[in-house]
Amino acid sequence: MKSRATVAAAPDRTADGANAPAGGSGVGDGDGDGRETSGVRKGRARAGGVRGSRTDKGGGRADSGPRAGGITWRQRLRRDRTLVLMTMPAIALLLIFNYIPLLGNIVAFQDYDVYDLGITGSPFVGFDNFTRIFEDYRFWEVLINTLVIFVTQLVLFFPIPIAIALLLNTIMSTRVRAWVQAIVYLPHFFSWVLVVTVFQQMFGGAGLVAQWLREHGHEGFDLMTNPGFFKFLVSAQAVWKDAGWGVIVFLAALAAVNTDLYEAAAVDGAGRWRRMWHVTLPALRPVIALLLVLRVGSALNLDFEQILLQRDQVGAGASEILDTYIWWTGIKTGDFGYAAAAGIFKGLFSVAMVLGANKVAHMLGEQGVYSKK
Repeated sequence: MKSRATVAAAPDRTADGANAPAGGSGVGDGDGDGRETSGVRKGRARAGGVRGSRTDKGGGRADSGPRAGGITWRQRLRRDRTLVLMTMPAIALLLIFNYIPLLGNIVAFQDYDVYDLGITGSPFVGFDNFTRIFEDYRFWEVLINTLVIFVTQLVLFFPIPIAIALLLNTIMSTRVRAWVQAIVYLPHFFSWVLVVTVFQQMFGGAGLVAQWLREHGHEGFDLMTNPGFFKFLVSAQAVWKDAGWGVIVFLAALAAVNTDLYEAAAVDGAGRWRRMWHVTLPALRPVIALLLVLRVGSALNLDFEQILLQRDQVGAGASEILDTYIWWTGIKTGDFGYAAAAGIFKGLFSVAMVLGANKVAHMLGEQGVYSKK
């Protein structure tokens, strides 16, 4: 009787399903086994009922939260209205100064008369302005000269910010690094008028270098009026003025490099040059590829003010670029149709250069301006 009472008490303790045996087999005689099996079934039924309350009719969880992407565009607009309002001034400026003026390219297909007929009254001439461009031998000479100056600047100017950034990255003193970076970056805020004036005072016929050479019995020189040296002169001016701006970009990329890589390389016995070659430069490759693609895309966008200020000193044959040629032959003479056609050609050429350079970046395993799908 005592054993039967003990077994009978077990189902009461396990009736809620919390302490039910996993296999559902009872302990004791047949009467106790039947009661315990019933208690296990009740516990399982309760557990199944709880789980069933957390599921919907389709078998999914009812309390799993909103599905990804379920928010509507009105809800997103209401949620991000502050950010939208902050970007509205920039969008308005972009529309006013970049996209609305594109409608004026229609004058490239007109015999445009800015004084009497205007855009609405000027007759359409089709592609006559483009035909004039392609038949103008002077246009192709200017285009080749522009590309020569660009390649010279790309070879002489582009590696210098990378080298300066690598040198600054090796300086341990934060104060010294900040001073050097400030000195290098300061000329970026100078106008081209001031930059050309400084070079004139240094390397002109009456400049400091020429005077010092004459005082010591040597013949002076005038680099500012030397047509053969002009492409190197404008490259040197660009380096002095804008190298500091590129240094900031590459220093930001170097700051993102994991220092554990340098420590691991040092443990493996790599010296300073080996660490720079195998750790630093691979970390800079994506940034270098991106800036190189953008630089190639602006091959025809040399500094108009810089060239125009020095055009008369060396002559149009050595200093003429596409922008100054459009200015002199198109805008200054009132031939706006010719100037607009040249501008469209310049834009299409730049787009082709960006796409080509980006394709090369993809072939080299880099992302470039946009990723390859």
